[in-house]
Amino acid sequence: MMHYLDNLIFVLVLGAGVGYFAYHLRKTIRNIKLGRDYPINDRKKERWRNMLLKAFGQKKMFKRPIPALLHLAVYLGFIIINIEVIEIIIDGIFGTHRVLRFMGGFYNFLIASFEILALLVIVAVTLFWIRRNVLKLLRFNMPEMEGWPKKDANYILYFEFVLMSAFLTMNAADYKLQLLKYGHYYFKDGIVGSFPISRFLLNILPDDPHALVMIERSMWWFHIVGILVFLNYLYFSKHYHIILAFPNTFYAKLPPLAKWDNLESVRKQVELMMDPNADPYAAPPEDEEEPERFGAKDIFDLKWINILNAYTCTECGRCTDVCPANRTGKKLSPRKIMMDVRDRTEEVGRLIDANKGEWKDDGKSLLDYISREEIWACTTCNACVEECPVENNPMDVIVQLRQYLVMEESAAPAELNLMFTNIENNGAPWQYSQADRLLWAEE
Repeated sequence: MMHYLDNLIFVLVLGAGVGYFAYHLRKTIRNIKLGRDYPINDRKKERWRNMLLKAFGQKKMFKRPIPALLHLAVYLGFIIINIEVIEIIIDGIFGTHRVLRFMGGFYNFLIASFEILALLVIVAVTLFWIRRNVLKLLRFNMPEMEGWPKKDANYILYFEFVLMSAFLTMNAADYKLQLLKYGHYYFKDGIVGSFPISRFLLNILPDDPHALVMIERSMWWFHIVGILVFLNYLYFSKHYHIILAFPNTFYAKLPPLAKWDNLESVRKQVELMMDPNADPYAAPPEDEEEPERFGAKDIFDLKWINILNAYTCTECGRCTDVCPANRTGKKLSPRKIMMDVRDRTEEVGRLIDANKGEWKDDGKSLLDYISREEIWACTTCNACVEECPVENNPMDVIVQLRQYLVMEESAAPAELNLMFTNIENNGAPWQYSQADRLLWAEE
């Protein structure tokens, strides 16, 4: 009876963990769809290739080889080791033990590989912790990384360290119970699994089989519950990119990266002005929709891909590290732009939930998060877009905010307003008459 009770508890825990994650995933999709419609369905082959190289293959990470190798060890270790979760789930539901042992030699190879990768993960997360907290690399200690972002980064390192340690301890206890030929841990065919790392833990474990069973079961439960907790922690963490990096890189902007999207309503007006046969006083067609807001004031005006970018941001700071505006001491941090979009989206999502699915204007906007100083500091050089390992585009958000400020609020800096006036009056950015435009060429 107790055996079936354990199975029932496992199924309930598994269902609760997966169900809670699905709840948050649906909320994330809802929030991403708060952005305006922006069709992305072109160049499918290039998009699949982009996703495979940059999300799965982590190609852009290798611009900095040492952290890239450490990150790859953590990524592959955590993903591949969790293949064992399949076996844990089967064992948990049906009350079996090492049910995949029928794979024979290949199973032994898998367990050995998992253990080596677990050790690599422990080494990598230790080095990552040292880089953040002892060496205190500048890009991990900027103003936007104070408070929760800094704690979040450390929490996940602790989490991975503990999970991998629990995995190795579980295997060590299992291995010792096999050597002792105790209960269902013993198989007539001999030792099941290969334990190149956990075998070194045997001497620190007790010899009493009952104590070993307690350790093995405790670590087994800790491992599966820990993975479910980690899965649900992703929603609150920058580590959501583990999942979202795949759609984000698939829908990312393809070359030429520096090509901007023109506002459709403005494009039509310019085409009308350039057409010598057009009647400038003609009324617009009756079926023509009202032009959308120029640029973006809040998340509802951004493209949905901008919001997906924000949720996918890894907060690694590579974009800020290469930003020329930030390098020269200006307030702009492309990483902060992504974090601000995510924070505002989350704020809007909470208000919608509080109002039972209905949005009620709270009198705030994205401009309450991102200052005008940050918006106008951007040189639109595209360095942040080029550097981002998950293909985010902070510059696109900045450009849309600029469009709103200029075209809706007429709030451009004085230098730009002077340039606009000169272009309108003189046909050039400089303040002289059109008759003098070519004087520079006389000599």
